[in-house]
Amino acid sequence: MPKKRGNREGTIGRRKDGVWYASILIGRDPATGKLKRAWFYGSTRQEVAAKLAKAQGELQTGTFVEPTKVTLGQWLDTWLNEYAKPHIRPTTYQMYEYLCRVHLKPALGQIPLKSLRPEQIQAFYNSKREAGRVNLRKGSSPSLSARTVNIMHGILRRALKQAVKVGLVARNVTDAVSPPRQQRREIRVLTPEEQARFLAVLDRHRLGPAFLLILATGLRRGEALALRWSDLDLAAGVANISRSLVEVRDRSKPKGERLTLVFQEPKSRSGRRTVPIPKGVVAALKAHKARQAEEKLFMGGKYEDNDLVFATETGGPVHPRHFDEILRSLLKEAGVEPRGVHALRHSFATRLLEAGEHPKVVQEILGHSQVSLTLDIYSHVSMDLKRRAAEKMDEILKTEKRASHKD
Repeated sequence: MPKKRGNREGTIGRRKDGVWYASILIGRDPATGKLKRAWFYGSTRQEVAAKLAKAQGELQTGTFVEPTKVTLGQWLDTWLNEYAKPHIRPTTYQMYEYLCRVHLKPALGQIPLKSLRPEQIQAFYNSKREAGRVNLRKGSSPSLSARTVNIMHGILRRALKQAVKVGLVARNVTDAVSPPRQQRREIRVLTPEEQARFLAVLDRHRLGPAFLLILATGLRRGEALALRWSDLDLAAGVANISRSLVEVRDRSKPKGERLTLVFQEPKSRSGRRTVPIPKGVVAALKAHKARQAEEKLFMGGKYEDNDLVFATETGGPVHPRHFDEILRSLLKEAGVEPRGVHALRHSFATRLLEAGEHPKVVQEILGHSQVSLTLDIYSHVSMDLKRRAAEKMDEILKTEKRASHKD
């Protein structure tokens, strides 16, 4: 009587159409409890025998991945909506969804997840750095920035890491890929002279105190526009930062209603912080509050009171893009080249570091996660600090040298 084959010895056979097949028991379906088999096909017995032997070895070492027809594009959709969306901010989801839909899925989405190779991803990165921009504007570069390609690398890396966890693939192929190196953009700040001219024109606009607050505290644009009067303690001179105003796109809504303003929490624990407000700015905020009370009285029932420190004339949130337009107008009045709102935040940090403030203090006020990030961003200032340290040491050595001569 022939000996019964073991569960993982597998079987090999040939169909009537000449195709060779092999199968092996891989376990039970957790949902039904029924036995599951993996099947392999080929044109020769040797081919399917090799596939069977490979599966047997992987089952023995615990690295076997059940064959699947899931493509990268299908898995990106699953990962984005089931694993990423519940844990990321709306703006981050919007960016990830756009990069998947416009760049990743058209180029790599049709590839079966198990067949994805590092060289395919590397070629994709290289092509995007050369000419990957969609809807190219006249005179702009056709290549995508290294930062954008690195964000896509992060999406793929995290999506494939999850695919490994759930058993769809045996390894994360992005580990064998080299994303482009990012070059930090030059920090643009206001010079002391430009800053003085800018401060001189702020009282010409009802939202001038908002720009003054950013310049004096280093708040991000969204943080300033999300401030409520209940977040401020003007007697103590502090602002409690706990949220940010951002614009998000909801593709599930009709075209004219997709863009909406939402308040969201900081992306890191360090973003939730208490920031000191200089006395001069406190006085400006008190005057601003009095003017806002007059606006409320004038608008009557048309005023929508959201407790916002910086609001429209009817009480609604100020659109970030409109806020940028106001800044450009004020800079033009001051005779200063156009800058983004972030330049005010950079100017705040630069002035403090130039004045000799400890980088750790600057880091906590800015809401950076680590002091190394602050020093990296403001390396142009930290070099000046190093020179000052060298000068101090030079004086110390001179003093010690003079003292030793006297002895």
